[in-house]
Amino acid sequence: MFLPENLRNELKIPLGKLILDSSSEKENYIRSVYSEKVVITVGDATSELLIKLGLIPLLHIIDGQEKRMKRSPPLADSINTELTVKNNPGEISPESFDLIKNIFEQKPPIRLLVDGEEDLLVLPVCLFAPENSVVMYGQPNEGLVIAEITDELRDKVQKIVNQMK
Repeated sequence: MFLPENLRNELKIPLGKLILDSSSEKENYIRSVYSEKVVITVGDATSELLIKLGLIPLLHIIDGQEKRMKRSPPLADSINTELTVKNNPGEISPESFDLIKNIFEQKPPIRLLVDGEEDLLVLPVCLFAPENSVVMYGQPNEGLVIAEITDELRDKVQKIVNQMK
């Protein structure tokens, strides 16, 4: 599935609460959300941020890049399941979509290493994440988005996915 041009701007709008990088409350807010919700992270910097705080996400999806530059994956010793999938930039491959649909049946914590780009995988995560989850991902040059998985969010994301070719 490819992201059409007309949806690119829509996806620049955060799917949840945006915590600015400059916010002094960022770390406390993340800890408080982590204590109440199942946390899934998408992106290397976001995943690393939580892992450095000692908070291991149920699932973290990384591609070994940050702003198109290569980087080392965040170090996490307590990963039970590590999976790899190919996903080209600007699309959601059928393999990625199906894998994320069923990934929550794996033994957590789970790391999904993407060969390509993980950005759009936030969408299937929003569709298939378990109840009581949040998805955290980076908003480039702004901060961290914390999107609570609700029926309303699932409906909104499903409409976006339906428009992808």
